[in-house]
Amino acid sequence: MENYSSLSDNELLSMAESGDKTAEEQLALRYARLVKICSRPFFLVGGDGEDLIQEGMLGLLSAIREFDLSMNTSFKTYAEICVKRRIYSAIKSASRKKHEPLNDMVSFDDVLSDESKSSAVSYGEAYRRTPEEQVLGREGADEIIQTYSRCLSKFEVEILNLYLGGLSYSEIAEVCGKTEKSVDNAVQRIRRKLARNLYPGDNSKGCSQ
Repeated sequence: MENYSSLSDNELLSMAESGDKTAEEQLALRYARLVKICSRPFFLVGGDGEDLIQEGMLGLLSAIREFDLSMNTSFKTYAEICVKRRIYSAIKSASRKKHEPLNDMVSFDDVLSDESKSSAVSYGEAYRRTPEEQVLGREGADEIIQTYSRCLSKFEVEILNLYLGGLSYSEIAEVCGKTEKSVDNAVQRIRRKLARNLYPGDNSKGCSQ
């Protein structure tokens, strides 16, 4: 039996191109954390985390199916571009359609079996400001932390750093020696503070705590 986890990206891509669904799934799992990292800044400013991750996974699946092995770039770089592009596109679409009813959601199992269902995903009221007002131009973890650190406590900055690094609540709790509930509470406080301080560069308004 093939040990897929030991294979390189290019080997898995070549197998997936030949119709090996297990190779495709292995790549999707390998880069699932990248999708989380790309989607989390948007979640913090008002998006739905699970919805954004599903959109990111659709972008990742497209990258797997469209990547050209002759390209002079790594698959990881190409995948990150595709994932972010998919998330940006979904947020822009949601901003235009925020008054329309929610459509049916797409599960990850469906994504792996039928990408054509991706058009069913919508976010309704999840985004009340335009993408430009939310995150675009500030998606880097270091930039977000630098920009908003003055609005956060030392503990919240630590949590934000780990969260944007893609760690789960349980992993963050273990690192910080806290409970998962404490981590969740901190993330929700961070979300509220970021939502109130989308324009932290305006010193005349101060920093809302």
